[in-house]
Amino acid sequence: MEEFIELKKDETEVNLMPPLTWAYIGDCVYELYIRTKLINETYMKPHALHIESIKYVKASAQSEILKRIYNDLTEEEKDIVRRGRNAENHHLPKNCNVQEYMYATAFEALIGYLYLTKQNKRLQEILNKVSVIVD
Repeated sequence: MEEFIELKKDETEVNLMPPLTWAYIGDCVYELYIRTKLINETYMKPHALHIESIKYVKASAQSEILKRIYNDLTEEEKDIVRRGRNAENHHLPKNCNVQEYMYATAFEALIGYLYLTKQNKRLQEILNKVSVIVD
């Protein structure tokens, strides 16, 4: 993807971003991962792909994934998760409870942070763990 999406921020700049910015991009990266996985592994029609992808990208699923992988995270990654979880978000969830939403935001922040800091190998390791969970 780096051939057509140029990341112009260095790690210092990314560290200064609000955690909700990490979560904003992490949401996109994770959803693209899930959609690509479904396209690669199934022959569903678009509507069925959408219904299936929702199972993995909804807040309750992301919250559960974070809880399952948390002990495998580095201390730096746990700090990113903490910052994402504690970010002041005025959006009220409609299909989950507030705690699930906070943990989903934390998961997205982690994914976004790894993506923005170009830690592609580690991002792939974490997504591979997610892949085992969602199968």
